[in-house]
Amino acid sequence: MASKSQKKANLLDHHSIKHILDESVSEVVKGRGYSEDVRLSNVRLLIGTVIIVIALFAQFYKKKFPENRDFLLACIALYVIFNGLLQLIIYTKEKNAILFTYPLAGSFTSTGLVVSSKLPRFSDIYTLTVESADPKSISANEPVNLTKSVTEWFTKDGVLVEGLLWKDVETLIAQYTKEPKKSK
Repeated sequence: MASKSQKKANLLDHHSIKHILDESVSEVVKGRGYSEDVRLSNVRLLIGTVIIVIALFAQFYKKKFPENRDFLLACIALYVIFNGLLQLIIYTKEKNAILFTYPLAGSFTSTGLVVSSKLPRFSDIYTLTVESADPKSISANEPVNLTKSVTEWFTKDGVLVEGLLWKDVETLIAQYTKEPKKSK
């Protein structure tokens, strides 16, 4: 893989480290032929837009406060309902997912992948999970995990050694799809 430029993280900022790792993992998965499924993100954007429109209606309604009390109460109720729905989607569907994919073109599986990651605060242990987007599908495989210290992928200067990360992620995907290991 020819790198365009080095990816560098602030090693004292765990959000910076996780962002670079998640971004690189997404590149690896997409590089294996999986295309990103953005339907859930689009639903979240639509719900967020509805929430903003409700707030704008409440703010700029033509009547002043005492007269628009019932309208404001309705807007507040709708605002709470749609925000609750948005949080429910994030909590139940998205969880720690960094990437949803469609199935590989030409494959026999009917389900894509969900790639999720965890990097707890004040920890250097990064956990990457690859599982089926539809775990109840007959073509779904068992989820696989990779748990490693981020120090194995970064130099002391905070530069990501992409080759090592790519190798680990490709091995994990091959393990999920039960492909034989590729020797390089």
